Amino acid sequence: MGSVWSGRGLPRMAGTGHYRRVLRAEDQTVRHLPIEGGGALAYAVTGSGPALLMGGWWCSHLALNWDDPLFRGYISRLAERFTVIRYDRPGRGLSASATTDLDGEIAVVTELLDTLGVERVALLGGSSGAAVAAGLAARLPRRVRRLVLYGAFARGADIAPEPARRAMVAAVAAHWGLGSRLLADVFVPGASSAERERFARFQRLSATAGQAAAALAESYDLDATGYLAAVSVPTTVLHRRDDRAVPFTLGRDVARRVRGSTFVELTGDDHFPWRGDAAAVAAATLRGLGHPVRTRPAPPGPAAVTEREREILHLVTAGLTDAQIGERLTLSPHTVHRHIANARAKLGVRSRAAAAAALRYEPGRPGI
Repeated sequence: MGSVWSGRGLPRMAGTGHYRRVLRAEDQTVRHLPIEGGGALAYAVTGSGPALLMGGWWCSHLALNWDDPLFRGYISRLAERFTVIRYDRPGRGLSASATTDLDGEIAVVTELLDTLGVERVALLGGSSGAAVAAGLAARLPRRVRRLVLYGAFARGADIAPEPARRAMVAAVAAHWGLGSRLLADVFVPGASSAERERFARFQRLSATAGQAAAALAESYDLDATGYLAAVSVPTTVLHRRDDRAVPFTLGRDVARRVRGSTFVELTGDDHFPWRGDAAAVAAATLRGLGHPVRTRPAPPGPAAVTEREREILHLVTAGLTDAQIGERLTLSPHTVHRHIANARAKLGVRSRAAAAAALRYEPGRPGI
């Protein structure tokens, strides 16, 4: 089978159009595009099908992100239908270039598409990267097929009150170790202590304290309202109901600002789409991109219960209430209740006590 395109800066790619369930570490090759003024934009191309551009996330790093099996699993689902083009934002990750403003990044990404010979592209903009995706869609409506925005916001100033924003930037700048842990609590609230520590370490490896503080301040200063109002391509806005990094109300606000957009409410509290029920997020993303897929629910039983749900059920066994569990794990009682409800559904039991007992006496595993 042939390439997605015969780009000037990319060799022809062979493939069947059907990728294995999870791509391997060696399935990614990072390339660099020299940009005006010095430096280079790091990018990677994976998959087969029409082009899908996916921008950089918070502290994105093409190599470090790719080392995460959850991340590769999410990209694998998209790569079954699309050629996924990912890049590190200027001055971030592996992009050896000076940091640019929103308009500057849009110009650099447009140059990347031109270099690869991509005439038509779908866009996936997540979190602060949604502003760049909206800007591209507004500026290049004839080249953009569809736009999907996930965990997005129109104005960074709306994410949190100004004193809280200043305090977070100051914490990151003054003590990156502490700051990375504070951000981990926000970005991956449902993760175990070990998972949060791994994410905190990932942030420190992907950016210096100065780079991270600058990136966070830039996110708070973002204003994409003008671009969102000018978007005319088919647009889907996805947002998890309990997202702590970007409040759910801001996702609804984005959908209201894009004429004719479709808003899809997703369950979960993880900000990153490759965490939690990533299969459901990928399916919703593919539907927004014009590729309906059938989703299969996770098989019921103990194997489907997450590490966090097990941790909470262990505390249920100890006799703690939702409020007490939430205080111990730094979660809201609502989030604790939802985790218990999810575990009950997976285990096919009606009470929290029965769920705890089901795991406590699970054959072949030590009790919780």
